[in-house]
Amino acid sequence: MKKKLITSFVVLIIIVLALVGFFLKDDKNENEELQTIQLNEVTRSIFYAPQYVAISNGFFEEEGLKLEITTGEGADKVMTAILANQCDIGLCGPEASIYVYNEGKEDYSQVFAQLTQKDGSFLVSKDDTDNFSWQDLKGKTVIPGRKGGVPYMTLEYVLKQNGLNPETDLVLDDSIKYDLMAGAFAGGEAEYVTLFEPTASMTEEAGKGYVVASVGESAGEVPYTAYCAKKSYIENNEDIIQGFTNAIYKGEQWVKNHSAREVAEAIQDFFPDTTIESLETSVEKYKEIDAWKENPILKEEAFDKLQLIMTEAGELEQKAPYDKIVNNKYAEEATR
Repeated sequence: MKKKLITSFVVLIIIVLALVGFFLKDDKNENEELQTIQLNEVTRSIFYAPQYVAISNGFFEEEGLKLEITTGEGADKVMTAILANQCDIGLCGPEASIYVYNEGKEDYSQVFAQLTQKDGSFLVSKDDTDNFSWQDLKGKTVIPGRKGGVPYMTLEYVLKQNGLNPETDLVLDDSIKYDLMAGAFAGGEAEYVTLFEPTASMTEEAGKGYVVASVGESAGEVPYTAYCAKKSYIENNEDIIQGFTNAIYKGEQWVKNHSAREVAEAIQDFFPDTTIESLETSVEKYKEIDAWKENPILKEEAFDKLQLIMTEAGELEQKAPYDKIVNNKYAEEATR
């Protein structure tokens, strides 16, 4: 009897070990099947919530993809990484692709999926005010980011729409690097700064400034941030581009159909130093201005407006053709 019990116990151990080995092997095979994509995002911001939602909810894995993300801290740096084959896909303003195309590069960058449709920056003031007017910026110094970047150009567009001359009516200090803008504002002489979330809200919570306006709400719809890749990469990796776009579309739809609190909970791991309450506030701000696309298709009229803003800013001498820069094939398929 004792011998039978020992034999049964040994058999049980063998079965358990076999099952553990099977599941470990199955999990290993599943991970091996995922295609790793190198993504360079322009910055880490709640503004890109649909992307983080798509990651946390496993939408990329459903498409057989795994993302490895680096942060470029500027559209120019993202595009440099793309052209140097240091990343597969970039998330930045479409203006970077326009610049590259106009330089005459044969293997230029194409935009294949749009993520945001409004400027995501908020104007932060040193002084609190309940009755802010864009005319309040007259004679003041503003830290707006890098000249030639969409945040800078969109702010210029808003200033002009509100009767201000960006060159003579105020000082736009573009000498501060993007990731240092909040600190330079808090410790410097500038009266205003444009900041994305969660930095804008964190600056306000720290008592260093007050959010007084949304640049995106004032500027209207602009194809602000989108995914791009080399034309050759897109042509040679259509399945990857389609799967990537499918995942982004799912993320956009999920954000549209869920509350600010639910979105905040879904993206919290990407912002470990930000409280869930602060995340919820930031998400709600972006929902209020309709910052996110409901689908990744970049429309021609929006592209034309971007080029108008670039032209008025003196950064674009020759417009780029929409059908060369924008490739909606994968976004249209995703929505079907």
